[in-house]
Amino acid sequence: MKYRRRNHSLFTLVAALVLLFAGSAFGQLEFERDPINYSSATPHDRVAQLKEKIDAGELTLEYDGKHGYLPALMKYLEVPASSQTLVFSKTSFQRSRISPRTPRALYFNDDIYLGWVQQGDVVEISAVDPQLGAVFYSLDQHNTSRAVITRQSDHCLLCHASSHTQRVPGHIMRSVYSDASGLPVLSSGTYRTNDSSPLAQRWGGWYVTGTHGKQRHMGNVIVDRSGGPENIDVEAGANVTDLRNHIRTSPYITPDSDVVALMVLGHQAFVHNQLTAANFSGRVTERDADVMNRALDRPREFESDSTQRRYDSAAEKVVESLLMVDEHQFSDPIAGTNTFAADFSAQGPFDSQGRSLRQFDLKRRLFRYPCSFLIYSDAFDGLPGRVREQVYQRLWEILTGGDQSPQFAHLTPVDRHAILEILRETKEGLPESWN
Repeated sequence: MKYRRRNHSLFTLVAALVLLFAGSAFGQLEFERDPINYSSATPHDRVAQLKEKIDAGELTLEYDGKHGYLPALMKYLEVPASSQTLVFSKTSFQRSRISPRTPRALYFNDDIYLGWVQQGDVVEISAVDPQLGAVFYSLDQHNTSRAVITRQSDHCLLCHASSHTQRVPGHIMRSVYSDASGLPVLSSGTYRTNDSSPLAQRWGGWYVTGTHGKQRHMGNVIVDRSGGPENIDVEAGANVTDLRNHIRTSPYITPDSDVVALMVLGHQAFVHNQLTAANFSGRVTERDADVMNRALDRPREFESDSTQRRYDSAAEKVVESLLMVDEHQFSDPIAGTNTFAADFSAQGPFDSQGRSLRQFDLKRRLFRYPCSFLIYSDAFDGLPGRVREQVYQRLWEILTGGDQSPQFAHLTPVDRHAILEILRETKEGLPESWN
């Protein structure tokens, strides 16, 4: 097909604009512009829906004298108590109330994260919106007559839209060297916690309950600044199953900070960030392609090689995170101390053989079938069409054995076949080609 020629100066201007957009797609302020408009867009996550009902007087949250609105919030949002993890490093905006003696409690499900501290002013809330990524809220703990949920943005985004989160609104799970007051010793470095993190670098500044054999982590330990923060006594923090020697557990909903919950938390926070980054990248790519096609009088659906490469790049990062590329392998079995593993596994969905992507391995890796359960999430289904289409295409190539690239070598033929069968029976919206 022939296209009408434009003058060279117009072509140069449009090309420069597209390059500008592409280069800044993950800049911290880019998501405040079209087509994302993060702060001005109306969120449609579950907390936004809850807030709308409360503000309209259609729903009331019960106030509890011990934990404020937290129990009612957890019940409404279906956040299990067994997901509780405890972090004692001062890495929250309520840091003045956090210490090794009074850790912050985190609770989560597939798309909600809640933070609670003793005598805290608010319950901290993060909800995953299919188009905006992490959306932050606070629930006032002092107003006992009526639940007041407020959307937060600017001060949360200082940390939660940084290099730690792919420069999109997201979630951070860090491991730090924490002193006796809970202050992180940043001069000694920090570690991001995700599937690829060695256990030896995980959970500094966190409490951890569970057994893990000869493997060691940084949890349950306070550093001595005078003796060199990096020289922590990892043996003292190993295989702890009862926190009563560390803290008073009675103020918390459960006495645990379960090791399996911690591993799932690190996994899903990372995948959520990858999904958000791919969503934003895909939408910016769509915008840029539309600008160029209109300027050059090309069909709206035309895709240049560079446009295809941008879609492919966004999709590939999602695929690698879903399939847990570079996942750290365990040398000893891992077991938690509460019902989290059973609660989580029971959610399914299950195929006709009783298999589920939520089933754990915990002997050599986290999940029995290494494909993230977040493939069922609204965040995944909300990916731009071309990105989602490419994700499915790549999954098909990998799971059917057509792609034997080294990064997917951790997937045995048995793994690939099982994941493919599970998805074909349980995942709605698969391409027709998967049939």
